[in-house]
Amino acid sequence: MNRRIPYVPGELRVVDTLPGFFGGPGFPLRDTPVTPHENMAALFYDKHPYWLPLPGDSTFMIPALYNERLGRGGPAGVTDVFGIEWEWVESAGGSIVRPGEPLLKNANEWTDKIKIPDIDMWDWVEEAGKTTCDRRVSTQMSFINGFWFERLVSFMDFAPAAMALIDDDQKDAVKALFADMTDLACKLVDKFCEYWPGLDGFNIHDDWAAQRAPFFSAEVARELFVPYMKALTDHIHARGRYVTLHSCGRGETRVQCFIDGGFDGWDPQAMNDTHRLWDEVGDKICISVVPDAYDPAAISEDEQRRRGREFAQRFCRPGRPAQLGFYAGAMLTKAFTDEVYIASRKIYSSQTD
Repeated sequence: MNRRIPYVPGELRVVDTLPGFFGGPGFPLRDTPVTPHENMAALFYDKHPYWLPLPGDSTFMIPALYNERLGRGGPAGVTDVFGIEWEWVESAGGSIVRPGEPLLKNANEWTDKIKIPDIDMWDWVEEAGKTTCDRRVSTQMSFINGFWFERLVSFMDFAPAAMALIDDDQKDAVKALFADMTDLACKLVDKFCEYWPGLDGFNIHDDWAAQRAPFFSAEVARELFVPYMKALTDHIHARGRYVTLHSCGRGETRVQCFIDGGFDGWDPQAMNDTHRLWDEVGDKICISVVPDAYDPAAISEDEQRRRGREFAQRFCRPGRPAQLGFYAGAMLTKAFTDEVYIASRKIYSSQTD
């Protein structure tokens, strides 16, 4: 790809507004020399984008076909294919499993109580007619709830699920469940690639940590999760797509597990040291980097622009891809993001691989 296209100020002209994540505020579509879709491909496959990707350059889709069967539904609530009831929590803006009534009290019960759905029976043709990919941006299918720890929690509630990971009497059952769930995940990937050929990647959910620390040890992660992650990411890569991980909490000490699991990118929350992560493993996994905290209301536009330039100068390096982390929230002002775009365009267009 020719990235030596010089930056011109007209690129900042906003030509459209892109949809926000899951109904949130929209993002500007600029008059860029290539589409955000092409830029994301350059990020993941060449590790040398045209500019440092901004929130909104990629988007997520969650068709109702998935969300109502394996996801969390919406404000009306939903009962998934396993018979799990998801209840909407207005204050959280999302759904949780009704607590205190777990489907499984012991992981060894799963073969009697859980039936893996036959997704060939779902109406994929109808759903494909209702949901499309916007080819201007890079679209990822978001597998909310995932297939491993989050799914186990939905079956057992949190504490029993965490205990099952270290109980020698339950470990084999957990592994067998994860193997079958991973097989289901691979079949889902095949369906999405068949019916949405314009799909660029997959985003897998599996929360591993709270605000201060992970839920389980690296040893547990390597034994019970990494092999199944790698089986799924290998399958996705074989279909010509990239795969990213959504894992909430302070999971920075588990990043090697994410790398070994085959993920191309991770979007850490702001309690993680994303700058250090990029320094240490940015050549192995694309990190969504959160800028140093600042209060936009307390500093000038010129100062915001200076911070944007310094961010680009710090994190634009071929072979070590990064994205601007959307967990920066209010810090992603127009002045800051415009300057990240301008500076990163100039930097990348002057660099060679």
